[in-house]
Amino acid sequence: MVFIGGSIFTAGMASSAPGAVAVTGGRVTALGSDEELLDLRGPATTIVELHGGLVIPGFQDAHVHPAMGGVDLLRCSVFHCDSAEEDLEVISAYAAAHPELEWIIGSGWNMTHFPGGTPTRHMLDSVVPDRPAFLPNKDGHGAWVNTAALRAAGVTEQTPDPSDGRIEREPDGYPSGTLHEGAADLVGRLLPKTSREETLRGLLLAQEKLLALGITGWQDAAVGDVFEQGDLLETYLAVAARGALTARVVGALWWDRERSSDQIPDLVQRRGDGAAGRFVPSTVKIMLDGVAENYTAAMLEPYLDGCGCHTDNSGLDFVDPDGLKEYVTELDRLGFQVHFHALGDRAVRQALDAIEAARAANGPDGGRHHLAHLQVVHPDDIPRFAALGATANMQPLWACNEPQMTELTIPYLGDRRSRWQYPWADLLNSGAMMAAGSDWSVSSPNPLEGIHVAVNRRAPGDHEADVFLPEQRISLADAVGAYTAGSARVNGRDNDTGALRAGYLADLAVIDRDVFARPDEEIADACVTATYVEGECVYRSS
Repeated sequence: MVFIGGSIFTAGMASSAPGAVAVTGGRVTALGSDEELLDLRGPATTIVELHGGLVIPGFQDAHVHPAMGGVDLLRCSVFHCDSAEEDLEVISAYAAAHPELEWIIGSGWNMTHFPGGTPTRHMLDSVVPDRPAFLPNKDGHGAWVNTAALRAAGVTEQTPDPSDGRIEREPDGYPSGTLHEGAADLVGRLLPKTSREETLRGLLLAQEKLLALGITGWQDAAVGDVFEQGDLLETYLAVAARGALTARVVGALWWDRERSSDQIPDLVQRRGDGAAGRFVPSTVKIMLDGVAENYTAAMLEPYLDGCGCHTDNSGLDFVDPDGLKEYVTELDRLGFQVHFHALGDRAVRQALDAIEAARAANGPDGGRHHLAHLQVVHPDDIPRFAALGATANMQPLWACNEPQMTELTIPYLGDRRSRWQYPWADLLNSGAMMAAGSDWSVSSPNPLEGIHVAVNRRAPGDHEADVFLPEQRISLADAVGAYTAGSARVNGRDNDTGALRAGYLADLAVIDRDVFARPDEEIADACVTATYVEGECVYRSS
């Protein structure tokens, strides 16, 4: 196969360049001009005309939840809704269409649709009065429930906040209908278990969606019996055994924050038992804190209140910081990569401290540990990433001025800390390695939309909003490199994927235009027209 009539880009190039790609036996065999590679063709060669498009290595998403995203699409999804009224209309229609369901389960509401980011039980009661309803928000860090759900769970004004969450309350103390973080489990534990068949359908639907976006590999950031979907390790093994797992997947085994180092032997066994086909569970995911919008991200200093005064709340530590050093050191010794959820500056520091302890005990050549999200990073910790060999795993789509940022985040962080948000340029300039992911279904899985925001620090299609911290914009080459070579390195596949290089697997994405030759404001207008895995076309647009 020879791709001609377009441009190519791979990490290490400053921009795209006219070029062609030859593929033989599922691997890239040559790069060169159209004329040079056409001279190599034989009677069985297929010519792929790019029509001015761009060939890049397949995108790899370094932090995503495909099974959850796919199951969300099968249920009452309100991700697409633009207002509270539309949320309620969709929920009402879904409930009416499914009178047989004992519970109404959905997800995807946007905090900015509701005052203070907290919808009420009364609103949900107006459309689902007769059955319990449970809907996590789009970032998965809180849930909206109705009165029937609270009653079923026995959650009342007498129920205390759990150590890892918070119940929003009415003036008399009765739960108002929004449950943050671990408080969502007070109701969530009652949900009917997602059937294995539904989870399998969800994962395959998600794979179809991700392949259509040019994503040929990913790291699933929560492989375990989590999110009411059963054990995703079993799901991946079932899909791989059927030969239906097209993408290359690294599973991040879920760290149970209710346990300590006693779970490590279980993780070792799951790693040994769980590799199949293109799936390998070589990573452990440790979730250190929550999110800033509900004040559960772990901060070095307390949050502000609505008047700009300091509160006594500096967020939550889901894992004991001293224990974390012990756990990460042992996981590193055993050859695991550790994937941290670290959103607040205290969580980031704790993750780096744990990696530092592991490097001191085991040497500098341990796992390719990475920190995801990195919403607030203290400037003192920026150079530590390069020094420790820790990868910054960015979810760039969040780094823009939109209501969740301007109304629910900046006022409660204050001006000084708000300027430490998503410091992609500072991290790159300090020598840090960068990977990229979407956190779908929290946000769009489209890499081109994430790249657009990384480069512009504006949401796609928004030409009016102020650029969010313009000094943290990064180049298009760096952004595409993070989504390809950077994530391939995190996934342990940088020896044969993530680059256009002779001998590498022909995991490729074809984009309908050369985004390097167009204005940066148009990046998100581009789309993937074809995706190849080992030279086989697994998606082609109509």
